[in-house]
Amino acid sequence: MGARGSLARQLLVWQLVVVSCLLCAVGVLAVTQAGNNFRTTEGRRVLSVAETVAAQSVVGDLENGPFELAAPAETARSFSGVDFVVIADSQRYVLASPYPDQLRSTLDIGDSTVLSGRSWVGELDGSIVAHVPVLDEKGGKVVRMVAAGSKSPGFFAGFLDSPDNALRVLGVALVIGVSGSLLLARRVKNQTLGLEPHEITALVENREALLHGIKEGVVGLDPQHRITLVNDQARALLALPDDAVGRSVEDLDLNERIRDLLTGRATGADQIVLRQGKVLTLNRMPIDVRGAVVTLRDRTDLMTLRDELDASRHATDTLRAQAHEFSNRLHTISGLLELGEYDEVRGYVSRISSAQGEWRAEVGSRVGDPAVAALLIAKASLAAERGVGLRMAPDSELDRVEDALSTDLVTVLGNLVDNALDALGGEQGWIEVGVWQEEDEVRVEVRDSGPGVAPEIAEEVFEHGFTTKAAAHGQRGLGLALIRQACVRRGGSVEVHNSGGAVFTARLPR
Repeated sequence: MGARGSLARQLLVWQLVVVSCLLCAVGVLAVTQAGNNFRTTEGRRVLSVAETVAAQSVVGDLENGPFELAAPAETARSFSGVDFVVIADSQRYVLASPYPDQLRSTLDIGDSTVLSGRSWVGELDGSIVAHVPVLDEKGGKVVRMVAAGSKSPGFFAGFLDSPDNALRVLGVALVIGVSGSLLLARRVKNQTLGLEPHEITALVENREALLHGIKEGVVGLDPQHRITLVNDQARALLALPDDAVGRSVEDLDLNERIRDLLTGRATGADQIVLRQGKVLTLNRMPIDVRGAVVTLRDRTDLMTLRDELDASRHATDTLRAQAHEFSNRLHTISGLLELGEYDEVRGYVSRISSAQGEWRAEVGSRVGDPAVAALLIAKASLAAERGVGLRMAPDSELDRVEDALSTDLVTVLGNLVDNALDALGGEQGWIEVGVWQEEDEVRVEVRDSGPGVAPEIAEEVFEHGFTTKAAAHGQRGLGLALIRQACVRRGGSVEVHNSGGAVFTARLPR
């Protein structure tokens, strides 16, 4: 649901607004019409009642007091249905009234013209009142006055009794309802970009087919980093639960690197992450203030192919280094022969054979796995070309292991030795490799004489994969992340500390 609510909720709110406006208009019109009708009709009626009472001789006889005047006033009130009939003298002193507390008080006549000898009809104290003067026999002097009145009706009183009013109100209601519906329809059409319901349905169906049909993963996020949509490919690549939609990225079981990329804390194109044995490439595209869209691609096959190419390249580099080394030795032997230094040639060849034989013998005696032994022998030539000495820890020992563990050992050892060579940066130094076979695991340790690993990135080089920060410190971030992946996949671990240089220790359960 968007920040402004669902379309159904908006329709409900606007319909309620239209109905409320309609009811208010009906109420205002009803009250106005009822008031006008009451003032017109009731004004005539109370005037007629007042004139009838004023015309009676008993009212005009000044000899009659309050007792004689009460009877005609009450009779007129009862038969006419008005609320009150009051008789007062020319000084507005009340002589007859249906309200006992009003007797012998002064009658309030407002701006009535009755004292000037003319009848008057108007509103007074919330009632429609008629004042009629009673003149003397000569007809020129007001001797008494008669007031008849009815209280104004309550809200909507008399509205339903008038068919004309009902028809007018229904007409107004129809106009307001139609106008409100047209405005609401226009608003909805603007919000749906002019699409009809069947077009919206087709668009949603096409979107779903597109999202779930492509091979790339797509994740939609709102400004609060909650997942709004996710297709099948993204769910599989990130191993998301079924209820991932609507949940925050921070609440999901994702590593820190992936969370940083999904939330935008880490930026950049084609960012590489590792997730459950898969190498993924993430790209995040912000969408104004509505959130972001993240696309994912599985690069596991490409990375596997790259690793195989790297292995081939390393083998080629090793062969090239060996060929270069052999070429140099042959040139040296050739030069000694031309100089006739035959004894020196025999000594030189003996020393070369002895050094190579010693390294092969040492590796062969300590490492029983052929793949690992071949890797160490090959890496020795590569290290020698760079002026780096490669040696084994004195107590190293490894028997032949199963193929899966042998493959992982080659991956871990190869990447650690390459990482150490890169850390030395072409400077002379040494690398020490140790391999120990324990009861339930194989422990690998590679140390070098380089500058070591900055303490603040000791964990980052494993967790974040390839980053600029890691690369700046000479670390092969992705290679180290792959080492950790290989170890963790077997239930092991890898860690690094400094001791005269970087010391990487990997543990791989058997």
